[in-house]
Amino acid sequence: MMKILANDGISAVGQQKLEAAGFVVETQTIPQDKLAAYINENNVAVLLVRSATTARKELIDACPGLRFIGRGGVGMDNIDVAYAREKGLTVANTPASSSQSVAELVMAHLYSLARQSYDANRHMPAKGHADFNSLKKKYAKGVELRGKTLGIIGFGRIGKAVAQYALGSGMKVICADVFDVDTKVGFIVEGFGKVEVDVAKVDMETIIRESDAISIHVPKQKDGSAVIGKTELAKMKKGAFIVNAARGGVVEESALIEALNSGHIAGAALDVFDNEPTPSEAILSHPKIALTPHVGAATLEAQDRIGEELADLIMAEMTPA
Repeated sequence: MMKILANDGISAVGQQKLEAAGFVVETQTIPQDKLAAYINENNVAVLLVRSATTARKELIDACPGLRFIGRGGVGMDNIDVAYAREKGLTVANTPASSSQSVAELVMAHLYSLARQSYDANRHMPAKGHADFNSLKKKYAKGVELRGKTLGIIGFGRIGKAVAQYALGSGMKVICADVFDVDTKVGFIVEGFGKVEVDVAKVDMETIIRESDAISIHVPKQKDGSAVIGKTELAKMKKGAFIVNAARGGVVEESALIEALNSGHIAGAALDVFDNEPTPSEAILSHPKIALTPHVGAATLEAQDRIGEELADLIMAEMTPA
C-alpha cells in the first residue's frame, strides 16, 4: 500500500479520508537531516509538509521513490518546485484553504494595535491590581479603524479576504500588486445578501504614502530583499501601523525597530519572522510589536480544509496500491 508521510502533520479529517481510500498515512515528525533516509527505508511515495520541513534538490535527488510533494498552505518557498517537477514529481499546495484564517488574524492584530490591547495584556497581570488607574490612563489613547485607509500589498486570495473584513469594518481599502489582478471583492452580509466592492489598485508609492495601516501578502522575494524597508517606512504616515502575516523578511526587521523607536511608526504586528524558529530577541521584546508564532493558517477550520484538499489532490493523482 502506498505510504504518505505528513511530516508537519495533517488534520484528522484529511487523514481519515486518505486512509478510507486505502493509503497508509504516517504523521510522526522526522528531523530534516534524517528525512531522506526515512523516506527511502519506509518506501514513502508522498511527502506532505507545512512550513517547518523543506523539500530541496538534495532531498529530491536522494529519494528516487518519492512521487508527490504536497504543501499544506499557500506559499511553496520551502520546496524546489521547478526542480521537482522536472524530475517527474507532482507538486501541489492548498492556496484557498487558509485565506479566511489568515485574514482574521490580520484583523485581530489591527484591532489590537489600534487599541493597544496586546500591550495592556502584558502589563495588566503584573500591574493591574496595584496600578490600575495609571494603566487606564496609558491605554486611553486608542484609535478607531473605521474611516482609516488600509493598504494591502499583494491582492491574491488572502489579500482579498483581508479586504472583505476591512471593508466590513468601515475601512477604506486600496491595494497594490505586481500582477494584473481582479480587484472586485464580494462578500455576504448576513440578512442582506452579497455586497461587491471594486477596490482601487494603486502603485506602491501611493500605498506607502496614503495608508494608515499596511498589510502585506506577498511571497518571500527571490533575491531575499525586503518589500518594506527603511526607505518605505520613512515614507509612511506618522503613526501608521504595519502587519506582516506573509513571510519573514518581507519587512526589514532592523529598519522596523528604528521606525518604531523613533515614533514614526506607531505599532507593528508580526506573525512571521526572520530566522524562524529563533526570532530576534529585539523583535520579541519590543513594546510596540504585537506577536504571534506563525499561526496565520492555524485554525481548526482551516486545518480541516487543508487536510481535505490535500487528500483530494493526492487521490486525484495517485492510487493507493
